[in-house]
Amino acid sequence: MRLAALLIMLALGLVPTLSHAASTLDTVKARGVLRCGTENDTPGSGAPDSNGVLQGIDIEYCRAIAAAVFGDASKVTFIHTSTLNRFSVLQSGDVDVLIRETTLLFSRDTQIGLIFANTIMYDAQGALVAAKTGAKSLADLDGASICVFPGSNSELNIADYFQSHGLKYTPISIDNADALRRSFFEGRCDVFTGDRLMLSSNRSIAKTPTDYVVLPDLLAKSPLGPMVRQGDDQWLNIVKWVVNVTFLAEEKKITKANVDSARTSTDPEVKRMLGGTPGMSKQLGLNDDWAYQVIKQIGNYAEIYDRTLGDGSSLKLPRGLNKLWSDGGLLYSPPFL
Repeated sequence: MRLAALLIMLALGLVPTLSHAASTLDTVKARGVLRCGTENDTPGSGAPDSNGVLQGIDIEYCRAIAAAVFGDASKVTFIHTSTLNRFSVLQSGDVDVLIRETTLLFSRDTQIGLIFANTIMYDAQGALVAAKTGAKSLADLDGASICVFPGSNSELNIADYFQSHGLKYTPISIDNADALRRSFFEGRCDVFTGDRLMLSSNRSIAKTPTDYVVLPDLLAKSPLGPMVRQGDDQWLNIVKWVVNVTFLAEEKKITKANVDSARTSTDPEVKRMLGGTPGMSKQLGLNDDWAYQVIKQIGNYAEIYDRTLGDGSSLKLPRGLNKLWSDGGLLYSPPFL
């Protein structure tokens, strides 16, 4: 009878499992370091600089979470993930958060036990071709060979496009960014498809970038952002509000350089955000100054974007939709209230 009762309780979800024995925050604090699933081969998203230090917008948000949790942005270990294993390493608990140029999709948000926090970059899928092809759009590439990451939404989108337009193509799938990049530049495929951030990144490191063109076709929307495991609302809120704070700091014109003086601001929202209301962040399990630490150590969204993707980077990508809502973009933080 005891065994039967236990089986019934397990079926109803009334018996806690080991995976829920401790919250993600408790696990991270006990370990003393954040484990962030990233990539290390895509400039702009995540790649080593000339000193071998990982840089990129995804890397910066990993550091921002560490700053919020520990008050120290350096307390993060970057775990390289591939297109194929990125979800399994998060599901298994090998990483605490996945920030790896990953697109929010219905199926990913509802069917694999994971959930997206919020968007850190609004992108779109496109196509990169050699300028010598003379192609002006994907419609000019009937019969082309196409380099694509296996298991990606880009793979599905390109298949849908060619089928719906009555075009033929040959997919070349390689689950390694460097190998796929080399295959394209060596002429093994005619087209390289993926998020336009990734395409611009690859074009920037070509021997002669002007030999390649990102076509104007926008195959699909691609909102990119962090993912965490479902069932831990506290951790989801931490990741979500770390991102929101970078948006709000830019809106309030608070930077790494002036955040100390901003702590004496008469703006009630700024005061709350920077820790002026003791205990406000108790439910997050963070110190009251967690948002101050994020801005002081990492900066606001404009600062992050500029040094990883914008004018301060080699990519020099215009912000476009990634401007604040007040500047005609889509970035928007709910009130800090």
